[in-house]
Amino acid sequence: MNPGGVFAILVMKFSTPERHPCGFVSFLLVLSIGTLLTLLMVFAYRRAAAAQTVQAGVQLQLDYSEKQEAILRSIVAITPNRAIGAMQSLSNANTTHSDPLRWENIFTDALTAANARQSISSQLAMALGAALPVGSNSGDAALDNPSLIFKALGTDTGFVSAGINRSLGSGYPVPLTCDNRNDSTRDPTWPIISSSKVYGPLAQNGVALPVDAYPNFNIVTYPKICFGYTRPGQPFVAKHNWWGFSVNLAEADASTTGSMMQRRDFVLSIYEIPSQLPISASSFMELGEHGGGDPWGDVTITGGVFIGRAVVDGSTALTALATRRGAALSANTTVGGQCFTGDPLAAGVREAYQLTQGDFFPVSMASESGRAAFVPINRGPDYFDRFSHAAETDVLSSTSWDNYSLGSLQCAMRLDITEAASASNPTPTSLRFSYIKEGVRQNLTLALSAGLVTGLPTGYIHACEQDQTYDFGTAVVDLAYGSSPQFAYQTGMSGPVTFNNARFGDPLVGAAKAGYFKPSYPFEIKPLPSGKTCIAVYPKRLAAFLAVLRADDTAVNHSLVVNVDYSAETGGTFLTKPAIPCSDADYGVILQECADLTSFSKGFSLVTNLRLYFGDDFNTTPAVPPSGYSPPGLYYPPCSIFTPEKRYGVELDPFGVSFSGQVGSVANEAASLPVHPLDTMALSGASVASNRIHVNLRPITHPAELPPISMMNWLVLIEERRREFYPPDYSGNGSGQE
Repeated sequence: MNPGGVFAILVMKFSTPERHPCGFVSFLLVLSIGTLLTLLMVFAYRRAAAAQTVQAGVQLQLDYSEKQEAILRSIVAITPNRAIGAMQSLSNANTTHSDPLRWENIFTDALTAANARQSISSQLAMALGAALPVGSNSGDAALDNPSLIFKALGTDTGFVSAGINRSLGSGYPVPLTCDNRNDSTRDPTWPIISSSKVYGPLAQNGVALPVDAYPNFNIVTYPKICFGYTRPGQPFVAKHNWWGFSVNLAEADASTTGSMMQRRDFVLSIYEIPSQLPISASSFMELGEHGGGDPWGDVTITGGVFIGRAVVDGSTALTALATRRGAALSANTTVGGQCFTGDPLAAGVREAYQLTQGDFFPVSMASESGRAAFVPINRGPDYFDRFSHAAETDVLSSTSWDNYSLGSLQCAMRLDITEAASASNPTPTSLRFSYIKEGVRQNLTLALSAGLVTGLPTGYIHACEQDQTYDFGTAVVDLAYGSSPQFAYQTGMSGPVTFNNARFGDPLVGAAKAGYFKPSYPFEIKPLPSGKTCIAVYPKRLAAFLAVLRADDTAVNHSLVVNVDYSAETGGTFLTKPAIPCSDADYGVILQECADLTSFSKGFSLVTNLRLYFGDDFNTTPAVPPSGYSPPGLYYPPCSIFTPEKRYGVELDPFGVSFSGQVGSVANEAASLPVHPLDTMALSGASVASNRIHVNLRPITHPAELPPISMMNWLVLIEERRREFYPPDYSGNGSGQE
């Protein structure tokens, strides 16, 4: 009851739930399914982990391969400089000088230069804003023991196996022969380039010509690289120095990384290549136009050219063009029959050409060739002047750098102006002629203002003492016999002569006497019409002159350098270093009686730091080719001329000039102004008109065409020994020797 009189009744609807059968859970089924799912998850995880491990291993192998490639490129860049260092003065003075040149340090420095110890350099990490990166590449290692990474081949110890005095089997180049004990024992420790390394019997099956006839340079096959000094696979003239070694970057850290790489065998080569192309120069050079802007006229170029940096004008046609610093081609220039409207070295141009035209791209740059480098040996103006260099001592190689790279020091004969009349009168008063006799250098001083002794006219040379015999052979000479100041004379004599009183009478009773002779000299002091003082050189007279001196013949005395001796030790007081570019105030050299050079069986070379005047035709008489010489056409003695400046004519300006052979330059490829290799100047200094210049340039294809003195180039490259040459039981431990 509610006293308030209000009642409320709340009615709620509800129902009674139905009853169902009781259920149950199968714990066995749940457990089985759970176990199966767990196993599947574990299996998937393990597969993912295994895949990650494989991927990590593959990535590690790729990382090692990238590092190895960078290391090999660094070795190519470093080795030629160390080889040059081993030829330079004091390289063997002490370990401070010699240790950096060792193969061990070449490889150590290559590891550093390639940044092979880290996947990402600290500089790159800083650039990416990760100053303190956390690295997870187990291949990043100290790599501080190069002897575990680089090994000689087979049972050899050390870092490299030198390619000399033995064959290393199939897949390796033929070896050179080295009879110099120092060079042969040092070659596995240092990169030795030396004239003592030659082609011997062990190399005969790998070169095209007999090694006994051509031991220094022979015909070999150009390697398959992009740099087209010549076409890959084609023959060229060179000497092939090489060293073999194996590489395994992973071996030292295999316990940490778990990576097991096989050793890979490589051959590091230095080809010595004498300049042999129609135009070969590590210079900035302009082709197609003369310096005055006139286009080339009658110019034929057979074969490719090498130029350090090139500008090619007009409608010039080249077979191939190789450079070190690139080329600018006119729209009408053709190289390999192809016009290039843009940069021929731009990305994709080579690939498009090779797809449509062939596998040899005719324009190349040395830096495009991967594991290769082309090193022209260009000493600049020093090439002409041997007095600008001090004597070299304590050299690792038996061939010193200056003697290897300077034509002026390579010449067998030397002709020096050693004295002048006065500071105001530069007329030479003394010459020194140097030559080789029985393998030993001899010096002959020729006084031009006074006789050898008092009373004897100038030009006479001492022959022998009283009652001795001197054989002049077929040479015709003037004779003198006596003692200062009295002499008896006979002219036009030849054959054996006994210098005694019975033949000449007694010009000075009671005095000890001697015999003297005056030959037909192959040189003299001669002025130009302008009054410029010159040394005239007559190569045709040299053979007879050497014979009366009893010197070695022209097969040995085959090259001549003409210099002014301005040195403090041996030079005259009034002599100064000649200027380059040449000055009218300096001496000059006249070349005459030089059309027939067939008396020089090995050819003739002239090097001078003076302006050279051609007074006659030069080397226009064919000679009998050497045995085995097969190139078509007439054979001429191989000759070379090296001078800062050449002019044509001695008495007057020539009407025109015809030239055949090769041209080069020692100018720098980084120079601001280009060299114009076919510019021609007459005696007066006036340029010869382009329509009067006729040029036929062609390559050297046979070592018999190499002159005694040549410019040199090095081709440095690393090639892997192909696995088809590995022996069946090869285990990858570097035992690549068969």
